[in-house]
Amino acid sequence: MRQTSFRRRALAAASLTAVAALTFSACSSASDGEGPEKVSIGISQLVQHPALDAATEGFQQAFIDAGYVDGETVEFDLQNANGEQANAVSIAQNFASSDVDLVLTVATPAAQAAAQAITDKPVLFTAVTDAVSAELVESNEAPGGNITGTSDAVPDEALTGQFELLKEIVPDAKRVGIVYASGEVNSEVQVKAAQEVAQDLDLEIVTKTVTTANDIAQAADALGDVDAIYVPTDNMVVSGISSLIQVAEEKQIPVIGAESGTVEGGAIATLGIDYTELGRQTGEMAIEILEGADPASTPVQFAEELAYVVNPGAAERMGVEIPQEILDQATTVE
Repeated sequence: MRQTSFRRRALAAASLTAVAALTFSACSSASDGEGPEKVSIGISQLVQHPALDAATEGFQQAFIDAGYVDGETVEFDLQNANGEQANAVSIAQNFASSDVDLVLTVATPAAQAAAQAITDKPVLFTAVTDAVSAELVESNEAPGGNITGTSDAVPDEALTGQFELLKEIVPDAKRVGIVYASGEVNSEVQVKAAQEVAQDLDLEIVTKTVTTANDIAQAADALGDVDAIYVPTDNMVVSGISSLIQVAEEKQIPVIGAESGTVEGGAIATLGIDYTELGRQTGEMAIEILEGADPASTPVQFAEELAYVVNPGAAERMGVEIPQEILDQATTVE
C-alpha cells in the first residue's frame, strides 16, 4: 500500500518539531471522475455482539454506498479482540506499524488502545459513550488530535424514555437492577446517568459489577429482590447477555435494554440506538477525513436514529405483557 500523504507529512513534521500540528490531505476521492483511490482501513472491534457487529457493518456499508468496491478500491482488515484488552493493545500496535490509511475502533477499550499506539494516522471510534471521560478527545466539539468519531450516548430524553418504558411494562416497579463491567468507563457513565433518571421516577437502582463474562449470572442473581433489570450498552454484559437472561427468566424479572441487540438477545424492549446507522455515520466521517477533513476539528457526532424494539416472546417468558400502544409503535423481534 502506498504511503499516504497524511503519514508523509506526519513523519516529516516529527523530524522537524514535536509540536507541529497534524494535518490531513485527500487520499480517497479522485476529482477526475475516475472514482476513489484505493484505501486500506484497519478495524479493531473489542468483541462480537449484535450492537458492535452492526456498527462495523454500517461503517463498511458507508464506503460501499459512496462508490468504493470492497476488495478493489477499499480493503477492510477486521480484527476482533475477543473482549480482551491485551488483544486490543496488540491489534492497535500492529495497525500503528502497518500501512493502513485509517483505523476504526469499535467500543471504548479498543479506542483507548488505539489512542495510545497510533499517532500518525487518523483514528475513528464508534460505540463509545463518553469520549471525553475516556480521554480520547479534548472535547466533543474540538477533539484536538488525530481521533474523532461517534458516540452511542443515549440522549437524556431517550434515557428517560427507556425508564418510562420500563415503568409502562412493569407498572409496580420500585427497584431496578443493573449489572455492568467495573473496568469500562462507558458503563460507569451510563450507570450514573441511569441513577439520576431513576431518582426522578421514584426508582431505586441496585448495582452489581463484574470483571469477566463468567461473573454475569452470579451478579444477576445477587441483585436480589429487584422488580426489573436494565442493561446498559456494556460490552461485556451484552456479549454474555444469555447468562443474564437465563437468570431473569428463572426469577421472572423483566429485562429492559439500552439497544436493540440486547432485545434480540432476550430482553423485552428498548427505545434505543440503531447501531447500523451509527456505524454508517462513522463511515461517512471517515470518508470526509480521507478526503481532507482534519480529525482535530471534526466534532464527535451522536446517534441520529432511535427506535422502539420489542420481543413479545421474551415478555411472555418473564411473565409480563407489553402494552398494545408500545407494540403498535415498535419493531418486533420474534
